[in-house]
Amino acid sequence: MNREETATTEVLNRLHRAQGQLAGVIAMIEAGRDRRAVVTQLAAVSRALDRAGFKIVAGGMRQCLAGQQDGKAPPMTEAELERLFLALA
Repeated sequence: MNREETATTEVLNRLHRAQGQLAGVIAMIEAGRDRRAVVTQLAAVSRALDRAGFKIVAGGMRQCLAGQQDGKAPPMTEAELERLFLALA
């Protein structure tokens, strides 16, 4: 497995975990759980999504630095990567 496939697998794993966490948050709200506990879990979901996003941006940066193309689209420009990064901020 190459670096890009590994990174994709890691991102998908993070997103699946976040999906499970979000389902847990929804269940907590439906069960009337304490708001503090709900917000704590919601913050964990948010961090998981942020980390997945940063992993995607890091992969794009690595691809640009290496000058690689996946054959599907040209590498992102520095400005495009910056916009993606700032979208997560």
